[in-house]
Amino acid sequence: MEKISCLMMGNQAIVRGAIEAGVKVAAGYPGTPSSEIIDTLSKTAPDIYTEWSVNEKVALEVAAAGSFAGLRSLAVMKQPGVNVAADFLMHLALSGTRAGMVLVAADDPGALSSINEGDTRLYSKLMGIPLLEPGNFQEALEMTKWAFELSEKLKSLVILRTVTRLSHASGNVITGEIKKEAKKAYFEFNGNMLDPLTGIVTTIPVSVKHSLQHEKLQQAGEIFESSVFNTYVGPENPELLIITSSICNLYAKEAVDVLNLDSKVAILKLGTTWPLPSKLIQACIQKTKQILFVEEIQPFVEENIKVLSAGFPDKFGPKAYFGKLSGHIPMTGELNPDLVIKSLEQIFTLELRAFSSSYKKKADKTLENCTPAREISFCPGCPHRASFFTINKVLKLDNRNGFTCGDIGCYSLGILPGGFSTIKTLHAMGSGTGLASGFGKLSQFGMDQPVISVCGDSTFFHSGIPPLVNAVHNESNLTMVILDNSGTAMTGFQPHPGLSTGTGGEPAPEVDIEQVCKAMGAATCICDPFDLKKTENILLELLKKKGVNVLILRQICTLSPEKKGKKYFNILIDEQKCKGEDCGCNRICTRIFSCPGLIWNKEKNKTMINDILCTGCGVCTQICPADAIKAKAC
Repeated sequence: MEKISCLMMGNQAIVRGAIEAGVKVAAGYPGTPSSEIIDTLSKTAPDIYTEWSVNEKVALEVAAAGSFAGLRSLAVMKQPGVNVAADFLMHLALSGTRAGMVLVAADDPGALSSINEGDTRLYSKLMGIPLLEPGNFQEALEMTKWAFELSEKLKSLVILRTVTRLSHASGNVITGEIKKEAKKAYFEFNGNMLDPLTGIVTTIPVSVKHSLQHEKLQQAGEIFESSVFNTYVGPENPELLIITSSICNLYAKEAVDVLNLDSKVAILKLGTTWPLPSKLIQACIQKTKQILFVEEIQPFVEENIKVLSAGFPDKFGPKAYFGKLSGHIPMTGELNPDLVIKSLEQIFTLELRAFSSSYKKKADKTLENCTPAREISFCPGCPHRASFFTINKVLKLDNRNGFTCGDIGCYSLGILPGGFSTIKTLHAMGSGTGLASGFGKLSQFGMDQPVISVCGDSTFFHSGIPPLVNAVHNESNLTMVILDNSGTAMTGFQPHPGLSTGTGGEPAPEVDIEQVCKAMGAATCICDPFDLKKTENILLELLKKKGVNVLILRQICTLSPEKKGKKYFNILIDEQKCKGEDCGCNRICTRIFSCPGLIWNKEKNKTMINDILCTGCGVCTQICPADAIKAKAC
C-alpha cells in the first residue's frame, strides 16, 4: 500500500498507529483530551472491537482480556482516569501481558478541561512500566506502532503518554501499511503457573513476579539506549543542552529558532522517559556545562537525571542545571514557546522584543474595549441551569442551611456564580455521593443539615453506584439528584449503559437508572428539570424524608445531536410588562438566572431575547414575577 501524507490530529495519528500495529481490542472511558481515540476507532475500523466502558478500571481490564487471549489491545483514558484504573494497573504491571498492550494516558497540563493537572509519568516509575512520549505528530503514529512491538518483546504493558496540545493540535503525518491479519482469540491457562504465556495470569507469587518485572525494566532500558525516538539536534559542544520530551520538544525548537541560538543550544528530545536511557543521557550531558529541562507537568525527567548524575559524579562532572526546581520553568500550568524563550533569555542575558511597547498597549486597549466581560456559565437551554436554580432555591426554602456535594461533569459549573454557587464540595467522579453518604451519618454528632449530592447519568454508571449502595446499606440520610441529560455530554455525547446505543451507534440493551436505584432500596422518582415548580415541590418533600432518596432530573442536553438546532418555543418579551430595574425582582432573569439567551438592554431598561443563542427551552418564562417573558410554540 502506498504511503500517504495527510494532516492529522495527534489523537488521529495514535489511532492510525494502533491500526497499523494490528490492534484488535480497544476500550476506554471518555475524557478530554483522549476521547477522539475511541471515537475514531469505532467509526473507522469496524473489524476492531471498541468499547466505551463504564469506567477506566474496567476499560483496562477489558483491554487486558484481549491481550491475555492473544490479541493486541489498547486502553485509553485521561489522567484522572489512570487514578481510577490504578488498582488493576499495579496488578497488571506484575502479572505482565501476552499480546501487545498499550495504555494511552492523556495528560492535561494547565487543567484546560480537567479538575487537576496530574502527571501520569509518575505511575510508570511507581509501578515499573515502560513509558513512551511522542514529541510530534509523526511520532504519535510511529511510537504507538512501536509500543505494541515493545510490549510483546517485554511481555509488559507499555504506557504512551500524550498531552492536550499533542492530542488536539494537527500536523503532517505519513501513514504506513495496514496489514490485514486474521487473529483468533484463545486464552491458554493449562501451563506451568510461572509460565507467562500458558499458565494462569496472576500477580502471585509476588517475589518472583516482582523480580521478573525489574528484569523487564532493565531490558527496556537497554532497548531505549538505541531508540530512534531519542534525538539529539544541535552543535557538538553546545553552551547549553535542552533536555525535553513530549510536545515540549516543539516549544524548545521554536524558542531556539526565534532567539537564533542554533549555534549555541542543542536539544536532546527523549521519547523513552522511563526507564531513562542512561548511557545516551550521560554522553549528551558530557558535551556541555549547562542543562535546561523543559517538560510538563512535574520535574520528572529533571529529578531522575539529577539522581543519575549524583550516582555517577565522575562521569557527569559539575553542571549547572536549570528547570522547574531553579524557577526557570514554571512548576504548574501548560508550557508554550514564550515561556521557553523567557527561560533562555534569563540564561543567556537576552531580551526579545516581538513588537514595540506602544503596539502592545494599543492591542491590550483594543482587546479590553472589544471583549465584553462574561463569567463562565451553562449553555443556553442547559437543563443543569434549571436544576441548580431549583436546588439552590429549595435549600433556601428549607432553611436548615443544607448544602450540595458536587461531582465531575458539565454540572461542575454549579460551584461558580453561573450555577448559583450551589455546589460546596467538588472532588473526583462519584465523590459527591460518597461525601454525602458520610455527611448523612453525622446526626449522632448533632448535624441536622440536609445534604444533596448531584451526579450525571454517565457518572452514575462510572462511579456513582458504589457510594449509593454504601448510603443505602449504612442507612445514611441524603438526597441524590441524578442530572440525566442522556449522554456523556461534556466529552462529546459518547454513549453509556443508560442509553439504547452502543459505542458505534448500534442498538444495545439499556440499563434503567430508576430501576437500578429502586433495586438498591432507594426511594426514587423522576422529574423534568424544566418544570421548575414540580421539581421544587418534589425536592422539598424529599429533604423532609429520612433515608436515601433519589431524584432523577431527566432532560436531554440542548447540544445533543438529537436536540441541537431544534426549538420548541419562540421566546418573546412583553415590553409593556417588563419593568426592568423598577420591577423589584432585582433583574432575576438577566442578573441571577443569567441564561446567555437573555440580554439586558440598559438604554431601554428592558430584558431582550438573543434569538441566535436562545434555544427556546421556555424555562425563563417561569421565573419572571411580572409574567413579561412569553413562550410561543414553534
